Amino acid sequence: MTEETLEDLKKPLDKMTVKELREVALELPEITGVHGMNKAELLAAIKKAKGIEDTPGKKVSATVASVKIQIKNFKKLRETALKEKNAKMAAIYRRRISRLKKKSRRVA
Repeated sequence: MTEETLEDLKKPLDKMTVKELREVALELPEITGVHGMNKAELLAAIKKAKGIEDTPGKKVSATVASVKIQIKNFKKLRETALKEKNAKMAAIYRRRISRLKKKSRRVA
């Protein structure tokens, strides 16, 4: 193995570029058609050839409907805080609503 590929092996496979993954895949005799593969296919083939278990990504902790229910509840709390002229709590609820809206876009 060349010095460059030894350095690449120190880097996690998921963080490698397609070009680096192709170099690693070319050294493995079990993999054919390297140049016709995209990054996801290369990762899967390299992990299979090396016997690395593919761990799934992050699990979604909420559904869109549950996030929207939380947003509605925080909007009600924010309205009551505004009526009571509690600016600090209103700002806190506004930030929570904003975070939940971002979360709902990721979940969808």
